[in-house]
Amino acid sequence: MTTVRTAIVIGGGIAGPVTALALRRAGITATVHEAYPATASGAGGIGGTLALAPNGVAALRTVGADGAVTAIANPIERTAMAVGRRRIDLPTLAGVPPLRVVHRAELHRVLHDRAVAEGVPFAYGRRLVAAEQTENGVTARFEDGSSATADVLVGADGIRSTVRNLIDPAAPGPRFTGLLGFEAVARHEVDAEPGTMTFAFGRRGYYLYWPEPGGGTRWGANLPHQRPLSLVEARAVPAAQWLDTLRTSYGDDDPGRELMATSSADELQVVGSLQIMPPVPHWHRGRMVLVGDAAHAPSNSSGQGASLAIESAVQLARCLRDLPDVASAFTAFERLRRARVEKVAARAARINQAKAPGPVARALMPLLMPLLTRTAMDPEKTVAAEQRYVIDWDAPVTTEPALR
Repeated sequence: MTTVRTAIVIGGGIAGPVTALALRRAGITATVHEAYPATASGAGGIGGTLALAPNGVAALRTVGADGAVTAIANPIERTAMAVGRRRIDLPTLAGVPPLRVVHRAELHRVLHDRAVAEGVPFAYGRRLVAAEQTENGVTARFEDGSSATADVLVGADGIRSTVRNLIDPAAPGPRFTGLLGFEAVARHEVDAEPGTMTFAFGRRGYYLYWPEPGGGTRWGANLPHQRPLSLVEARAVPAAQWLDTLRTSYGDDDPGRELMATSSADELQVVGSLQIMPPVPHWHRGRMVLVGDAAHAPSNSSGQGASLAIESAVQLARCLRDLPDVASAFTAFERLRRARVEKVAARAARINQAKAPGPVARALMPLLMPLLTRTAMDPEKTVAAEQRYVIDWDAPVTTEPALR
C-alpha cells in the first residue's frame, strides 16, 4: 500500500490532466499547475492535429476519457503511400480500432474538462522555477512567488521540461529533426475515400493528407530546413511567405500542387520545428518524476507521441498505487516504460530518414513500393505490438518483472 497521498502535476497539456485523473483513481489527490494563464486550449491554439493510436485510446478508457475524445476525433480506417502519381494502399492491422486524428487544442480542452468534472484542481499562471525536496515531501516554487507542497512532483511539462532540468541539470534537450511542420485545409478534393490517410513523398519534401468530413482536404507538410526555428521565429515569418515556399516546394507534386494552391494563408497553421527527445538518462530523482514528452518525445512520424504520454500517465499512477514507497514506484515505472518508448522512438527515427529521399532513392521508390508494403510496412511486423498494447489497470504492480 502506498504512502503517497498528494501530488503536484506540472503541465496542463495532454499528460498532465491524464496523470491527475489516473492518480485520483489510484487514491492520490493531484493538483495541476499550468504556466499559462488559461487552459492550454486557450493559450494560442498551439499545434495542429495529432494522431491517437488504438493503444492511446485504450489508456484513456482507464480514466473514463475515451468517449469524449473519440467524439471529437476523425477516424482513419485506411492508409496509402504515394510517390509521384504512383499510389498504393497499405495493409491494415487486423483487430484494432482505427487511428484517430484530433485537433491538439480540442484534445487539451476535452481532457481539461474531464479532469475538472472529476474534481481535479487546476492552478494557472504557475510557472515552475525551483523545487525543494525533503525526506517527507517536495515543495514547488513558482515564478509568481507562490508555492505548493505534496508527497511527489510529476513533470508533465513537455519537451522543454523544467522538471527534467531540476532532476538532472545535465539532461539532454530536444533535437531538431531537420523538418518544419505546417498544416491547413485545402479546398481541393482529393481522389480518396473518406477515412483514408495518404503519406506522400514529394520531390522536395514529405506531406500527408486526408479528406475532411466537412469537405476539403486536410494536409500536413514536413518541409526540410537547415536550422531549427522556435515557434515565435517561425510565426514571425508571414504566413503568406511560408505558403509561397510550400507552393514552390510542392509545385511539381500531385496532389501537393493543388493542395497548396487552394489553401489560404489565413488558415495556415505554422507548427514550427519538429523536435524529438534523445534518450533521457534520469527519469526521476527523489520525489520528482517525468511523464510524457518530458521523458520521451518520439518524432511525429511515430504516430505515438500523445498515446505514449497517456500510457505513461496511467502506468505511473499504477506504480504509485501499488508500491510501498516513492523510490520503488518510480523505479518500477521506468522499468515498465523505457524499453517500449525507446523502441517506438527508434522506429520513428528510421521513418524520418525516408521523409526527404534523394533523387536516386525517389526514382527507385515506385519500383520498391510493392515490396515495402509486404515487408518493411507490414503492420504485423512494425506496429502490432505498439497498437495492441493495453494496460491492465487492475493488475498489481510488483517490484520485479513478472516471469514469462
